[in-house]
Amino acid sequence: MSHIKFFKQISKSDVAIAGGKGASLGEMTQAKIPVPPGFVLLSSAFDRFLHESNLKEDIDAQLKKVQPEDTNSVDKVSTVIRDMIHDTPMPKDLEREILSAFKKLDTKFVAVRSSATAEDSAVASWAGELETYLNTEKKNILERVKLCWSSLFTPRAIFYRHEKKLIDHYVSVAVVIQKMIQSEISGIAFTVHPVTEDYNQMIIEAGFGLGEAIVSGQITPDSYIINKSEMSIIDINISEQNRKLVRKIGKTKGQEDEENKSNHWIKLGKEGNKQKLTGKQIIGAAKLFQKIETHYKFPCDIEWAMEKGKLYITQSRPITTLKKRQI
Repeated sequence: MSHIKFFKQISKSDVAIAGGKGASLGEMTQAKIPVPPGFVLLSSAFDRFLHESNLKEDIDAQLKKVQPEDTNSVDKVSTVIRDMIHDTPMPKDLEREILSAFKKLDTKFVAVRSSATAEDSAVASWAGELETYLNTEKKNILERVKLCWSSLFTPRAIFYRHEKKLIDHYVSVAVVIQKMIQSEISGIAFTVHPVTEDYNQMIIEAGFGLGEAIVSGQITPDSYIINKSEMSIIDINISEQNRKLVRKIGKTKGQEDEENKSNHWIKLGKEGNKQKLTGKQIIGAAKLFQKIETHYKFPCDIEWAMEKGKLYITQSRPITTLKKRQI
């Protein structure tokens, strides 16, 4: 049985096997939205890994030790579970399948991203709870797949299970492996203004470098507000950005954590004070984001990246925080 499907084989109905992220990327690929090519290692691969290694019982036993009000107990259980997954060999045929699919992408660098099968549901959005590894090469792709699997058990994700009362629910995880876009500019967009909840306003946020810096809140992006019916810019707010995250070339002394092995921060001079997108680019992006919202028929939270002037969509999910409905 194959545990891999390429984006063109996946649609929004495949959340149960590809997770929210994987299903969304497949759906947009089929809708001819510009999505970087990739594939999904389905949740069945993780389930098989747990079953063949008999890890599931050990993980369940560890999770029962968690006392959510005791941070130390959560941290300890998280460390034990993640170490167990890291130290358990992956089935050899699964390794071969992943490396064969990677070869078909014909790229040196990929983003490896967790996609929980409970993600982006109406009850609970796992967005931001699990891990992503950018600029991953063939030599460390298998290790990072395992890190994505084990990120289902980070302290934050364990807290989240308790908070959303998902302790007794079986949650699995797929892994998205996607051609890496070395974005000069990247950001997020909300097709309905998330604060005013005005359905005729879209907000686009943009920063220099890789988008992970914005998603993780490590830089303050520009923000642009667009009138959707007129496709006109209502407001531009330019932020001062003093550094950007980029792929690391060569070794940087003193940077040993997992993410920094692939990426690093570089300082920006006066360039960081500039407006990140031109007026023409803002409207062009807004039209694409509107197309995505029209396709899904609900307000979308979109991640995007621009490389050499071309706009790519790297994620789209429902906005889960809106109280008002469109009248």
